[in-house]
Amino acid sequence: MHQQQAYGQGYQAKTMASGMVNPTVKIRPLLGDGRDVTIVYDGILSKSGAQQVYLHAGYGKNWRNVYDHRMEATGSGWQCTINMEQDDLLFCFKDSANNWDNNSGKNWSYQSRGINPPH
Repeated sequence: MHQQQAYGQGYQAKTMASGMVNPTVKIRPLLGDGRDVTIVYDGILSKSGAQQVYLHAGYGKNWRNVYDHRMEATGSGWQCTINMEQDDLLFCFKDSANNWDNNSGKNWSYQSRGINPPH
């Protein structure tokens, strides 16, 4: 699987294969276990003038408990804070016109509970 792994430290996301920083998605864990996270998105949907953006998220490799989280427009992009039900979050983004940013079919993932490697 070629998902992009989002690491919670330092508000950045990294590509698993290259380790390069991706400024499109930034994650900030709010507590030590990493289960409360703020996700900031400033990708193609926001740059295309989306009126509303949603974080489309689920858990595990099979996208269990899928839910669309309404994001709030900020000066840094679209943002929302969620409490993760499980440790392995998969996510992508969509707008109110049903346009999607799924990282070119790779989506993004985030692991909580302190298992994120340091950057």
